Amino acid sequence: MRRRLLAVLLAFAVVAVAGFAVPLLLSTAANRTQQFVSSRTTDAARFAVLAQENRTHLVTEVRAHTTLYGDDVVVVDARRRVVVEAGMRATDPDVAAAIDAALRNQPRQALAELRPWSGGTVLFTQAVGTGTSVSGAVVLRSSVAAAVADIRFRWAVVLLAALVAAAACVLLVLRIARWLLRPVAQLADGVHAVAAGRERTHVDVSTGPPELRGLAEQFNQMSDALAESAGRQRQLVADASHQLRNPLAALRLRIDTLAATDPAYDPVVSELDRLEALLAGMLTLASADSTATDLAASAAAARCDAATVLADRVEAWGRAADAAGVHLAGEIPVTLPVRCAEPELAQVLDVVLDNAIKYAGADATIRWTSHTTPAETTLTIDDDGPGVPEEHLARLTERFWRATTATPGSGLGLAIAERLTTAHGGRFTVGNGDRGGLAVTITLRTAR
Repeated sequence: MRRRLLAVLLAFAVVAVAGFAVPLLLSTAANRTQQFVSSRTTDAARFAVLAQENRTHLVTEVRAHTTLYGDDVVVVDARRRVVVEAGMRATDPDVAAAIDAALRNQPRQALAELRPWSGGTVLFTQAVGTGTSVSGAVVLRSSVAAAVADIRFRWAVVLLAALVAAAACVLLVLRIARWLLRPVAQLADGVHAVAAGRERTHVDVSTGPPELRGLAEQFNQMSDALAESAGRQRQLVADASHQLRNPLAALRLRIDTLAATDPAYDPVVSELDRLEALLAGMLTLASADSTATDLAASAAAARCDAATVLADRVEAWGRAADAAGVHLAGEIPVTLPVRCAEPELAQVLDVVLDNAIKYAGADATIRWTSHTTPAETTLTIDDDGPGVPEEHLARLTERFWRATTATPGSGLGLAIAERLTTAHGGRFTVGNGDRGGLAVTITLRTAR
């Protein structure tokens, strides 16, 4: 948008400056050409009058004119006899042709307008006497150098003024474009910030056209409303989950008093465990959302060594893997500095490893690999288990969605891991790996 606006405004400015400069240049050249022709024609006519009245004075005037202006002059009578020659001869071919035209009283050809690149000389002719009785001819040859030098100087002044005007137009265009587009750029940055989870993002409402200032005020109001709504939603989830813990604890105490032989005991305990796991997951999700919001609003980027965190979490999940008959395999890298807080990365790895151990199946092998570049670091954890059907892959990170109910769970683990990863500017993707099972890829920005 900025380029298009600048192109249109600058094109208009160039056309406007050219619309004034070009006619002025042409007018300047035409006026100076007319002055040159008029001056030399007047001189030739004066010599023609002197040739009729006083030839002695004519010679003196011709010599003085030639000395002063550097022009060449030839005056002849009706029989082509030379009256005076100064700087050129009457027998020169071009001069002889001009004399013939003057004796026949032929009109002179109009001189083309001079330009800064013009050069050479011009012949001016004047008949001595009247149209019916021509008694001689005057031929004056004058160089256009002085007139061309004047035109060059005047054109230089006009072009310099045009450049100054163009520079002023460019500065004005840049200020107008900045005045118009700066609020738009601020609004775009504000939209990106809100989309990234940065709550209560405000933009400046004191610059730009009134329409854009009004739009900026409405954006600020919308940002506050969204932040308030999101905060209430998170608070509602956290409060509901927290408040339900006490009734559930009391309910479990009452159920524990039932006889274990009661047929309703095991189903009730199972549903109670599931409900407690769901509430714990909701609390964790609310905490993840709050953490993501705080990270989006914070200018500082947390850092940790992903290799150290991975080694710690693999060791922590070793017993659970052995109990499930799952093998953990992979080489721990020396170091993987990433832009992510250590507690959040540990929580993400816990979710991924727990999910893999639960669903990979007995005798499955969970493997991890890593790849790092100056910009990004990728950690992939996959297994050779049954995997997930293609049609279900896109829904694995949806909240409360589960591909199977055979294994206990709340359906919130991968959603929490995805939220924490993206909060640090990373990517969390799931798909079927090369070994047939599920592959989870965690991509984070590399920390220097």
